[in-house]
Amino acid sequence: MILLPPQHAALFANDRNTLPKLACVAGEPSGDLLAAPVLSALNQIPDMAGLEVYGIGGPRMQAQGMQSTWPMETLSVRGYVEAIKQLPAILRLRKELIAYLLGEGRPDVFLGIDAPDFNLGVELQLRKAGIPTLHLVSPSIWAWRAGRIKKIAQAVDRMLCIFPFETEIYDKAGVQSTYVGHPLASEIPLEPKPLQAREKISQKLKIPPESLSGLVIAVLPGSRNSEIELIAPVFFETMQLLSEQLKGQQLRFLIPVATPRLRQPLEQLLMAAKSRHPDIQIDLLDGMADEILEASDVVLIASGTATLQAALWKKPMVISYKVPWLTAQIMKRQGYLPYVGLPNILCGEFVVPELLQDDATPTNLAAAIQTWINQPTKVAKLKERFEQMHESLRRPTGLLVAQAVSQTITSRNSR
Repeated sequence: MILLPPQHAALFANDRNTLPKLACVAGEPSGDLLAAPVLSALNQIPDMAGLEVYGIGGPRMQAQGMQSTWPMETLSVRGYVEAIKQLPAILRLRKELIAYLLGEGRPDVFLGIDAPDFNLGVELQLRKAGIPTLHLVSPSIWAWRAGRIKKIAQAVDRMLCIFPFETEIYDKAGVQSTYVGHPLASEIPLEPKPLQAREKISQKLKIPPESLSGLVIAVLPGSRNSEIELIAPVFFETMQLLSEQLKGQQLRFLIPVATPRLRQPLEQLLMAAKSRHPDIQIDLLDGMADEILEASDVVLIASGTATLQAALWKKPMVISYKVPWLTAQIMKRQGYLPYVGLPNILCGEFVVPELLQDDATPTNLAAAIQTWINQPTKVAKLKERFEQMHESLRRPTGLLVAQAVSQTITSRNSR
């Protein structure tokens, strides 16, 4: 693996006193989504004019001017078993990144976006070397792996929390923290407009608008290869079962393809489903997760950041997940909360069903989806809960994180 392409090396040869430098690492699409508004806000701060941003990021961060030197996909793994398979490549990448950031690519500040298993190790080494470290998105120490707080205290100068209850945990541990809200809460409108979203999707699919006038079910099987391997087949079986159970109703399933590399495995699952049920209406759309969620009546979704997205669009959902057996056993032993879905964690109770591991069967999932379809009063109450949650998470997140970065750089350079 080449440490730094020549054209990138030239970028970082400037005088440290003239151009501020920010190194950041986002390990997966959700981190890319969270960090892009931060970089956009940094571009608006006069003191940050000419800021060089480099490290590891996705297409949204790169669109804001970031130079991503290594592929983000290397870090996009979930669970112990999957991480072990990818471990040699991850460790090699981290070693190269740390060496670069302690050498010619030394930044004024490092911002780690989520990906704690990777970023905390980087932050620890950088902080020891006197480089200030900020971390956006607290690891889920309140859910499981509570022992992490000691490592965080050693590695992070300031934790930037996206959920309001997290700062209290850090206060008790003596770690500086700031609640910055969740950027998705500012980007997603308080009032969804499903008809407009359906119009946009029908144009994209080149189908008549009336094709989406019936029941629309959004299906989000995740953004990682491991998720597509484990839960996507179950979701496709669930769609086939629902199409049988709701025969005679106008029904359409919409699936956002999170990254280009996931299209092929999803297309294979789609072809298999259509061979068994030629009349089933399933559409794959590149990206467009927000439009699909806004357009939907109900959502079948893999546990992760996307569940919060669905909640902010005020949608009833069924959360599901499958990880390899060994990963599940380790997580179970370290569990601290009875739920895994962000909407349930934030509401402090099971407001939406979670069907995990052995409970994640097509029969169970289809039944849970049907419950939402058949109980409009329950859906209306859920929307009220999600509206309250949306308000509590709504802050100018990108700006607040950008200000934390800017203040750290200014403070460092004024010493």
